[in-house]
Amino acid sequence: MTHNEIKIFAGSSGQTFARKMCRYMGVELGYSEALTFSDGNTFVRIGETVRDKDVYLVQSIGVKPNDEFVEILFWVDAFKRASANSVTVIMPYFSYAKGDKKDEPRVSIRARVCAESIELAGADRVVAMDLHSHQIQGFFKKPVDHLFALPVLCEAVKQMKLTDLVVVSPDAGFAKQARKFANNLNASIALGDKTRHNHKEEAEMMEIIGDVQGKTALIVDDFSLSGGTLIELAKWLKIKGATRIVACLSHLAFTEAAVRKLEESPIEFVIGTDSVDNPNLVHSSKIRLVSVAPLFGEAIGRIHRSESVSPLFEKVPLDVIPTCFE
Repeated sequence: MTHNEIKIFAGSSGQTFARKMCRYMGVELGYSEALTFSDGNTFVRIGETVRDKDVYLVQSIGVKPNDEFVEILFWVDAFKRASANSVTVIMPYFSYAKGDKKDEPRVSIRARVCAESIELAGADRVVAMDLHSHQIQGFFKKPVDHLFALPVLCEAVKQMKLTDLVVVSPDAGFAKQARKFANNLNASIALGDKTRHNHKEEAEMMEIIGDVQGKTALIVDDFSLSGGTLIELAKWLKIKGATRIVACLSHLAFTEAAVRKLEESPIEFVIGTDSVDNPNLVHSSKIRLVSVAPLFGEAIGRIHRSESVSPLFEKVPLDVIPTCFE
């Protein structure tokens, strides 16, 4: 795949991911640099001309969300001031998507604030994966291409040849997506009943709805920070008679403490994507990473050729499917 006019650049948290994309697409990663001064200020500079080019900026908002978000704004502004024809922001993970509603008094709808800021900086389009809720696309006035990790993750699970599989959603909010996993994997489904009392990233598991006795339980969710819900659910699944417990997540945003808890948990391993540049993951023997960079590369190629992206929502080309874990 060759795209002569595509110019792909990467922010600080997107370097590794962008290189994988470029390898898949057969293009060179654009030269740029980002510096952080001693007072914490961020400085970005484009190292080559982008005049009249369609620019694609790769940057997840992940383990350092405030710095990574502000850096995106500076990059978009720099590309626009350098006369780029268009700027598309590629956000494999948008951590502020969690702030998608005003469900208590005197709080900010953080995802909307971020969306508006990115557009005001000059972004023409956004490509993201597994946003916390679909309505976040409506926070943007510009086009948003919302990709899904499900087809890639399901293929990875199939390669592991797990038997007697039951897909487990941690709560009712993810049940619809869990049903899609179950249908793809030809598995049954169960549901965790949890409650969350505050913003301390810990949830209390109340009950398991569904039969998990003697089965391999596959916990599915979009992301995890503290690992609290995953580990609490795993303990309940063990009590309910599950023989093996694994997890499958779109975004691995684990803290260092979460990785330590994961190592001591009943969970055998966690399958996740490389959407987050997370150094904490290297400390765990239980992490199985699959790359969605080819998926994003395929999407960008289609966008650039003015082709439909929607076929990627359900099924991806064979060369996009991972053949091994990283």
